[in-house]
Amino acid sequence: MTTVMVQGTTSDAGKSTLVTALCRWLKRQGVSVVPFKPQNMALNSAVTADGGEIGRAQAVQAQAAGLAPHTDMNPVLLKPNSDTGAQVIIHGRALSSMDAVAYHDYKTVAMQAVLQSHQRLSAAYPVVMVEGAGSPAEINLRAGDIANMGFAEAVDCPVILIADIDKGGVFAHLVGTLALLSESEQARVQGFVINRFRGDIALLQPGLDWLEQRTGKPVLGVLPYLMDFHLEAEDAIDIRQSAKANEVIKVVVPVLPRISNHTDFDPLRLHPQVELTFVGPGQAIPAADLIILPGSKSVRSDLAFLRQQGWPAAIDKHLRYGGKLLGICGGLQMLGTQIEDPHGLEGAAGSSPGLELLEFSTVLEPEKQLRNVRGQLCLENVPVSGYEIHAGVSTGAGLNAAVRLDDGRNDGGLSADGQVLGTYLHGLFESSEACSALLRWAGLREVQQVDYHALREGDIERLADLVEAHLDTARLRELCGIGHA
Repeated sequence: MTTVMVQGTTSDAGKSTLVTALCRWLKRQGVSVVPFKPQNMALNSAVTADGGEIGRAQAVQAQAAGLAPHTDMNPVLLKPNSDTGAQVIIHGRALSSMDAVAYHDYKTVAMQAVLQSHQRLSAAYPVVMVEGAGSPAEINLRAGDIANMGFAEAVDCPVILIADIDKGGVFAHLVGTLALLSESEQARVQGFVINRFRGDIALLQPGLDWLEQRTGKPVLGVLPYLMDFHLEAEDAIDIRQSAKANEVIKVVVPVLPRISNHTDFDPLRLHPQVELTFVGPGQAIPAADLIILPGSKSVRSDLAFLRQQGWPAAIDKHLRYGGKLLGICGGLQMLGTQIEDPHGLEGAAGSSPGLELLEFSTVLEPEKQLRNVRGQLCLENVPVSGYEIHAGVSTGAGLNAAVRLDDGRNDGGLSADGQVLGTYLHGLFESSEACSALLRWAGLREVQQVDYHALREGDIERLADLVEAHLDTARLRELCGIGHA
C-alpha cells in the first residue's frame, strides 16, 4: 500500500485537478487507486453509494479512478452556514453545527475519523491518492492540522506541492511555502508541479533550474493552461462562457450568500445554446427566458437576502412577461408559502414567509435526506436522475409531482399556468433528455442534445494525457510504488 499526497501553495492551485489526473493516469495502467481528501470545506457535495455526503471534487476523482463515490473518500466535510460556523459532516453524516473555535477543539476527534477512513482505503487499494486543502503554510491553522501536513505526518506519506503560475508569483509561492514548513514536513515534499503555464517552456527553464538549486527538490513537471477545460469546482463559481450558437436561451441564476451545489449549472454553462449569467449582490436581474433559484445552505437567511436585493419584484415582472422560473432544493423551498425552522438548524429558530408561488410549506428537520434518485420529469415525461441533499420536509397541494420518482415518491411541483417549477433534485441538467425538455419548456425551439457525462469523461482523459506528456512519470511511478512501465 502506498499513499501519495498533493498539497497546494494556495487555494485553487490545482490540487483537485492533479489528483483527478493522477487517478485516471494510474487507472489507465491497471493500477487500483482510490482518491481521498481528509477534510473538505465546500457547499458542493455529492451523495455516495453508501448513502452519505462528500465533496463533489472527490466524486469526480472517483469517476477518474473508475469507482463509485464512498464516504471514506472524504471523511470530514464542512459546509459553511455563516461567516464563522459550519455544519460538520463525519463519514457522510451531519453531526452538528460548530463555530470555528469549537471545531478547532474538535479536530482531535475528527482526526480519528480521518485515520479510520484512510486505514480502510489502504487495506482495499494499493494506491491512495490524497488531496490537501488550501495551503499547508497557514500558520494560524497549523496546530491540530488534519487537512495537510498534519495528516501527512500521521500516515508518513510523501507530498507533491503544486502552484498556479497563471496568477503570478509562482516561485515565491513554492519557496515561501516550503520555508514555512517544519524540517520534517519539508523533507516530505518530493517535488513540485507548476500548473496553468502559457508560453514557451524554454523561457521558464532558468526559473526551474534556480528553484531546484535553491530548494534541492525536483520540478516534476509543468502543466500547460487548458483552454475550454471543465472540472467541477469545490467552491468558486465558474462564469466562463465559450462561443455560443446563434439561437441561445438566456438563463439567470441569482447568487445567494450560501449558494450550494452550484455545479448544478455546469451543464448549462457548457451548453452551446445557453447564455448563463450569475447575478450578484447589487446587480439587477436582467431580461431572461429562465430564472433559476439555486440550492442554499441557509434558506431563510438567503431568502431574506433575496428580498434585500429587490429580486422578488424582478421575478414577478419576469413571470408577468411570460418567463419561466425554476427552484432547485432550497430554491424550491423559497417558492412555497412558508419555511419553518423550529429547531434552529440554520440559525435562530423561527419562520419566514416564502415567495408564495406554489401552494406548500416546508419544515426543516434535523435528519438530512440523502438519496440518489431516478424518475420521470413531468415535462415531456422524459427520464431524469439526480440526488437529494436537504433537511426540509415539504407538504402541500402545490407539490403535484414535477418528478415521479422510481421509488414511488413524488417530488416538487409545477404551477397551474406552467411557468413555475420546483424540485429537490440536484444534477437534473446532467440528464441530457431532461435538460433538453427543460430548455424547450423555457422557450428554446430546436435543442441540441449534449451529453454532459461524456464531456466530463473527455476532460478527465485530457488530464491523464497531460500527465503522460508533461510530468516525470518515472518519478511518479516510484512515488506510487508501482515500479517501471
